[in-house]
Amino acid sequence: MAQFINSKEALVTEAIDGTLRTAEGRLARLDGFPHIKVVLREDWDRSRVALVSGGGSGHEPAHVGYVGAGMLTAAVCGDVFASPSVDAVLAGILAVTGPAGCLLIVKNYTGDRLNFGLAAERARAYGLKVSMVIVDDDIALPDLPQPRGVAGTLFVHKIAGALAEDGADLETVTAAAERVIGKVASLGMSLDTCTVPGAPKEARIEEGKAELGLGIHGESGVELVDFNTAHEAMELVLARLAPHVGEGDKVALLNNLGGATPLEMAVLAEELAKSGAIPAIGHLIGPAPMMTSLDMRGFSVSLLPVTGEELAHLKAPVEMRAWPGCAPIGEPAVRPIPDGLTPIRPIPSENPEMRDFLTRCCDVFIEAEADLNALDAQSGDGDTGSTLAGAARALKGALDHLPLADATQLYRAIGLELSQTMGGSSGVLLGIFFTAAGDAASSGKSHVEALKAGLERVQEVGGARPGDRTMIDALAPALDALERGLGAAAKAAREGADATADITRARAGRASYISDERLRGHNDPGAEAVARLFEALAAG
Repeated sequence: MAQFINSKEALVTEAIDGTLRTAEGRLARLDGFPHIKVVLREDWDRSRVALVSGGGSGHEPAHVGYVGAGMLTAAVCGDVFASPSVDAVLAGILAVTGPAGCLLIVKNYTGDRLNFGLAAERARAYGLKVSMVIVDDDIALPDLPQPRGVAGTLFVHKIAGALAEDGADLETVTAAAERVIGKVASLGMSLDTCTVPGAPKEARIEEGKAELGLGIHGESGVELVDFNTAHEAMELVLARLAPHVGEGDKVALLNNLGGATPLEMAVLAEELAKSGAIPAIGHLIGPAPMMTSLDMRGFSVSLLPVTGEELAHLKAPVEMRAWPGCAPIGEPAVRPIPDGLTPIRPIPSENPEMRDFLTRCCDVFIEAEADLNALDAQSGDGDTGSTLAGAARALKGALDHLPLADATQLYRAIGLELSQTMGGSSGVLLGIFFTAAGDAASSGKSHVEALKAGLERVQEVGGARPGDRTMIDALAPALDALERGLGAAAKAAREGADATADITRARAGRASYISDERLRGHNDPGAEAVARLFEALAAG
């Protein structure tokens, strides 16, 4: 898989320098590349307890992103998923440790324990006060003698960092870190594995599955579970965490493992906030990428029962952009929409034939969802089928509230419904289409004339014409032929839709941004949708 890197050998050193270039003088690195990769605070005066953490790279923004006032004093970086050497860790300790001493915060992996542990011993031989804590927050393998350290480590960074910044001594900072470690629990889930630079991507998670309890170095999870929705995923993670979390007010840390989109993470945050699986989650850190696993498409949840003092330390502001802050979880604020935009609902009326007709129309788009998405992927963003199917489902659900016996009001009501439930430009254009058709019907025009009036208005507003490779290429000929019957309209719509496959220069819609090669041989999805509708109606 292609990646924006120059070489795996220079990846970490180049990334560190790229980060330092915009640090505005807050950070520096030791002159030890490539073997010693240590980033430290420029403003450090050794009068307070130093906090040193680190480990393999690939977890960005951890750990360099948390170096600064209120969190880490220095971060020691290894290569991707590889522990830094003893000399690198020792260099970090010696660079920042003064009479107040140093706390090493280490995730529970063999390489990190050994290298940080030996560096601590050597630092003590220099006469320095050094203590070390091991974070083992991962509950994926409850019977494992040495649980892994994952994103819960960030709670330790933040609380110990706040204490150190306030001038607490080494014993106090260490004891606070150990209390946090004893309470925090974490668990992750992913839909895909990560891509390690220079290595082939492992495809072990099949479609429709998710891996639960996987590590942050691409290690296999505890089990493969069925994946359906974000709701089910979050409920499963919280259910597994629940037995490992104590009583009292809790802070959740929702971590993006690297490849989940912000949109997905916001949905997961909503599911976490409204879930009752674990009570008293009052604050949330994130959602954000905080301790990633390269590009892993997953998330992790870390939970910490907190005292008032610990919560205050978590909420204390810091200058690092990578730290998202700790915010209380509240209800979404809702305000009434402005006057004039509240929809005026028509008086419902019943017409069994019209209900059946509209239901058949909606079912055509629902059944064609996957096909139209696949077609749209050739010329757009692959969502035409989902957009039409979603609108169709909404319209079916609104049938009880529509004036089915009044054609004029029905056109307008459908236009209003589509403009509110159908996304993108399609919803606006179809809203205009049906609203204009309703206006034409109110002046005594026939159904066909009304629909043509709607099409004319869409062309005026949208600017598209026949030949521009849009739904109009099928809709215009279909309406011209409709007075001769549905069969003639269906034939004309199909010919118009198929002709779009030979139009390689679209002049409207997203397809206008696509190259000729991508468009050639593929029907426009909007035109195809119109053709399928008329064909289904003609077939009875």
